[in-house]
Amino acid sequence: MTGGSGKDKIKGKAKEAMGKMTGDRAKVAEGKAEQAKGRAKEALDDTRKNIPGKSGLKDPLITDDE
Repeated sequence: MTGGSGKDKIKGKAKEAMGKMTGDRAKVAEGKAEQAKGRAKEALDDTRKNIPGKSGLKDPLITDDE
């Protein structure tokens, strides 16, 4: 998880839980949306890492040999 995707997912989970505890449906929806944002960021990061021929997107410390 890079680029804040994990942070978004955790914040979203917390908002969803608070919304459920307080009965605030808007907060539950906001939390679910934030989690979806985190998953989308994670998918984008994964896609960027797997694009062949794109330099600078992969972590320079990780090689395909590992």
